Amino acid sequence: MTAAEAELVRALSEGEVDAKDPAEEAVDRLRPRWEIRIQTERDPVAEETAAYRKMAKEVDDRYGQED
Repeated sequence: MTAAEAELVRALSEGEVDAKDPAEEAVDRLRPRWEIRIQTERDPVAEETAAYRKMAKEVDDRYGQED
């Protein structure tokens, strides 16, 4: 056994085991019943994309003009 393996065995075997109840873990893994969405008047991603397109020049006009 190498020194690294011995260190790993020591680290894994010492200390407290943080074990939860399997039923509680299952509930924690469930997705929430509701999803919260906020409607905004402006789209920050679209604004950032437009700002980058104004700053940069496309080399091959792959995306063209979408204005």
